[in-house]
Amino acid sequence: MPGTTPDFPPPLPESLCHLNGEYLRLCDAKVSVLDRGFIFGDGVYEVLPAYGGRIFRFEQHMARLDRSLGALRIHNPHTHAEWLALARRLIDALVASTGAPNQLVYIQITRGVAPRDHVMVPGLRPTVFVMVSEMKQATPAQREQGARCVSADDFRWKMAHIKTTSLLAAVMARQISADVGAAETVMFRDGHLSEASSSNVWVVKNGVVMGPPKDHLLLEGIRFGLIEEMCQAQGIPFELRRITRAEVLDADELMLSSATKEVLPITTLDDQPVGHGAARGRPGPIYTRLYAAYQQAKASQSV
Repeated sequence: MPGTTPDFPPPLPESLCHLNGEYLRLCDAKVSVLDRGFIFGDGVYEVLPAYGGRIFRFEQHMARLDRSLGALRIHNPHTHAEWLALARRLIDALVASTGAPNQLVYIQITRGVAPRDHVMVPGLRPTVFVMVSEMKQATPAQREQGARCVSADDFRWKMAHIKTTSLLAAVMARQISADVGAAETVMFRDGHLSEASSSNVWVVKNGVVMGPPKDHLLLEGIRFGLIEEMCQAQGIPFELRRITRAEVLDADELMLSSATKEVLPITTLDDQPVGHGAARGRPGPIYTRLYAAYQQAKASQSV
């Protein structure tokens, strides 16, 4: 109502987190205002899904973390085994306090604290932050209905392959779809498919699963390798190449993939049903096969 005081933001979680070698309540964690992650977005992050406390495709996530850190010339402060032990401690704490059946592990590493200067200051101690939250997944009804998406030009920088904390462009891209109640924003750069604001995008035509090439114009999701593996196992042709906007609009099926979405069908793009014939505007058969294969992979590729 006019003149009333707006609601305050919800209280911060009290779950256990890790910050620079200490375990403390998330609501009590603090970093310096001169941290380069705060000043410049000078850092990287990684998000690892865990099912029943077991992290899915852990080594693939660690390999991407290594690549992102290397691109920014930041030393990885932990071995893969140390990251795993740290994540498991926080997962166990969350499960003990909330009973969350599936979890998301968020890792963030910034260059560290220094007087403000654009130059990459050598020798800084990286700031290391890890938290775990309950993973929210698509409901059976959402999977049956599929996702409604909109499209937009890809206005981000040309080093999208780095999983950096500088996410303002992704935030703005996601808001385009949020403003109209859609699930994601599918982006095109120079008339070709790149990715969505926080997901990769897949095109199915004549039984072939296609995605954009793995280069500096998009972030290689962990599901890139997984979907290729599942396609090979299912006998589904798989191809990475430049995909035009016209091909996307003429697709038999479109899909999103991410840690939380797993694989999710796009059934409407820019208010137009996806697909042809009787399957138009409905989840397609390739999605159904890949989603089933994904559930099998979760049981065999988690640690």
